[in-house]
Amino acid sequence: MSVLLGMYASHAQNKQLLYDFYEIPQSLMLNPGVKTPYKWHVGLPLLSGTSIQAGSSGISVNDIFANDGIDFTTKFRERVINGLTKRDVFGGSGQIEVFSVGFRNANRPSDYYSFGVYGEGFIAQYWPRDLAILAFEGNANNLNRRFDLNHFSTQGEAVNVFHFGINRKLNKKWIVGARAKLYSSVFEFKSVNNDGYFVTTQGENNILRNTVVADVTMRTSGVESLFDILLDDDVAQSIELPKWLLGRSLLGGNLGLGLDFGFTYNVGKNSYITASIIDVGFIYHTNDVKNYRLSGAATNEGIEIVLPDDLNDLNTDIWQDLVDDIERQVPFTTDDNSFFSLRPTKLNASFRYNFGSYRALGKDCDCTTRPSVKSEDFDYKNAVGGHLFMIHRPRGPQAAVTAFYQTRFGRSLALKTTYTADKYSFTNVGLGLNLQTGPVNFYIMADNLLSYQNIPASNYASLQFGFNIISWNDN
Repeated sequence: MSVLLGMYASHAQNKQLLYDFYEIPQSLMLNPGVKTPYKWHVGLPLLSGTSIQAGSSGISVNDIFANDGIDFTTKFRERVINGLTKRDVFGGSGQIEVFSVGFRNANRPSDYYSFGVYGEGFIAQYWPRDLAILAFEGNANNLNRRFDLNHFSTQGEAVNVFHFGINRKLNKKWIVGARAKLYSSVFEFKSVNNDGYFVTTQGENNILRNTVVADVTMRTSGVESLFDILLDDDVAQSIELPKWLLGRSLLGGNLGLGLDFGFTYNVGKNSYITASIIDVGFIYHTNDVKNYRLSGAATNEGIEIVLPDDLNDLNTDIWQDLVDDIERQVPFTTDDNSFFSLRPTKLNASFRYNFGSYRALGKDCDCTTRPSVKSEDFDYKNAVGGHLFMIHRPRGPQAAVTAFYQTRFGRSLALKTTYTADKYSFTNVGLGLNLQTGPVNFYIMADNLLSYQNIPASNYASLQFGFNIISWNDN
């Protein structure tokens, strides 16, 4: 049960509300080739971009703990043990922007540069269906059934990212962009692509014969030193933990490189397509590495006692002999070998159609004050479209499709509403708000709003918000 509750926290890191919401500078992080209607921007340190996502596919807290008159054990067996599959995933992700700066090249106004630092982390735990059935039901009533060890798959990390990007408007149709990234891994653990099985059959010398064939690996970096701090009672954790975190975040951890690419292409006067690929990169883990491996094959029928011969040697530690024999055939080993880990690459693509008069935004108005936003920078009063998101995960790509409607109210307020379907929910309605007051920009976005009336029954929730100072192209 603790495993289930602990895992109820990974969504696929989809940010469909923020994607192509180009009035918000953080949209550059999802597509370096997005439109950039600003002269410069500065994000408020630690407040310019914060996002939290949590989700579970196949089960919710309410499915287990609802007061519905059904016995808890029955619900747990039917909805968890027998109801979930090895493709059901649980977990969470979060991101916080440390600082963010962007500016337009005075000598080449078609270029917009942006740079900054952000930290992010995630955990993705797949439901180990066969292992859960074995633990819940045991093996005595599951003769000849193979329990696959490849059902165990987990991955998590925390990483700090230093980045620099270039956004260039080539002509009236094309905007392209690229971003270089330097990763500083704080910690990472990964156990994927495992193999093997456990099976119980009828025995010859005893009633049952147990066979295990295993090739299971867990790779970690940064985890051992973290637990050394957390579990040492003689360490001042309030001092050592922040020092450890800061050191590994500021290039003191394992390093890696990555790239983002994206573009915007005007199909016609009122429509355009966009696409981006994010986090094409790797991290090379060389320090504070510890890997664990269980590999081998063994078959036993338990303790074999031959009477009356064994009565003459009752001091023999027959239990320890059994354990030693299994450990010899299926050894559990550790090492500190370096390893590469690929980044969870993400793909975005969208189509958008704009409609409505620009006049409501202030174009050709008889204004007594200077508008804070140049109307020509925004090509819509209303917009509709679709968005596709994909991310690489250990059991294959996870995808989400979104339909959206976006509108502006004057020069200061823009709203975006979305409907998203993915493996977590088919009723995900989201709302994003962007408010511009002079140079101050504030945005807030939330997903799966229909579930807020009964949060324990929800499979997914997310929240994003941030503050920026923006100078627009005419200021």
